[in-house]
Amino acid sequence: MSSVKHLVYAVIRFLWEQSQMDAYTSDEQESLEVAIQCLETVFKISSEDTHLAVSQPLTEMFTSSFCKNEILPLSNSVPEDVGKADQLKDEGNNHMKEENYAAAVDCYTQAIELDPNNAVYYCNRAAAQSKLSHYTDAIKDCEKATAIDSKYSKAYGRMRLALTAMNKFEEAVTSYQKALDLDPENDSYKSNLKIAEAKRGIYSYRNWIEL
Repeated sequence: MSSVKHLVYAVIRFLWEQSQMDAYTSDEQESLEVAIQCLETVFKISSEDTHLAVSQPLTEMFTSSFCKNEILPLSNSVPEDVGKADQLKDEGNNHMKEENYAAAVDCYTQAIELDPNNAVYYCNRAAAQSKLSHYTDAIKDCEKATAIDSKYSKAYGRMRLALTAMNKFEEAVTSYQKALDLDPENDSYKSNLKIAEAKRGIYSYRNWIEL
């Protein structure tokens, strides 16, 4: 139980620090205070039990753990940042419709800086990068998107497009198969998988002939 109390104390400290931030409304701050009181009551500890303090703040412990496992770090995004990020995403989408792809990349990048754990922003930026023929960057963004959400079929689909453009048909087929596993009724994925498989065969044959 001692280790649990150390963990709960760290959570209480985190919630208290959040409650002191100006980013939250008075109602939200009150909710944080209620959460602290509930934890203190259930686990019979208080903020005065400093002997339960750990060497690192909770966010640093999570960040360290995530980095060791090659997972994206814990986001410190506040509600205002999340809202602004979503607005930037919408602006980026409008730039995509206008075929202003460089501006779209810039908007999605700003959105990611505000809310780095949103898979959609990476996936959208990947689409813009592909339109600019920045296929390597597009693939990296798709990989980040799927690291955040491993079931994000659209990210696998867009990765396939970039891989195909780079003549990496074997990897493209694998990516589309993953997308189809997640979205088996998607006719676009089905047809494009067949195309990728056909191109893989042609590309392999040409390489064999050249040998």
